[in-house]
Amino acid sequence: MKKYSLIALMVLFSVSFWNCEKDDLCAEATPTTPRVVIEFYDTANPTTLKNVTNLGIIAPGFTEGLSFNGVSEIVAPLKTSDDVTILNFIQNGSDEDDMNDNSDQIIFNYTRKDIYISRACGYKTIFTFNDVNGVELQTDTDNWIQSITVENTSIDNENETHVKIYF
Repeated sequence: MKKYSLIALMVLFSVSFWNCEKDDLCAEATPTTPRVVIEFYDTANPTTLKNVTNLGIIAPGFTEGLSFNGVSEIVAPLKTSDDVTILNFIQNGSDEDDMNDNSDQIIFNYTRKDIYISRACGYKTIFTFNDVNGVELQTDTDNWIQSITVENTSIDNENETHVKIYF
């Protein structure tokens, strides 16, 4: 009797693994909602990449944001529940001294499209910048960002530059 119970338990255990389908697991390499890829360039020499120092990025109303230092390319998330994302790009915003901060606000205007990936992974959202006002720099009396160009209006992966910022 003990032998039959052991065999039945092993068969039951084996059958439980057959019930898992490929869609029940989301592979780590599965593409997810892409972030906007931004490169920084020197205003004086527009073809030369320029590293940002102590850059802080935060959305209005949030207390924590992203920090970057010594890089010329960053990625930033866009809202998947709205067609507008506002981000404050703060020069010297990730250092300890708040007195030297210079904040420039950038408004990203886009349309969203949700794409079904699988039952386990759900949906991912891809974005397309608006033709007229896709990325706007709010001007103030001391902008550290001089200009912005949109290189690729379609944000469906993180393998290419979408926006160039000149400072």
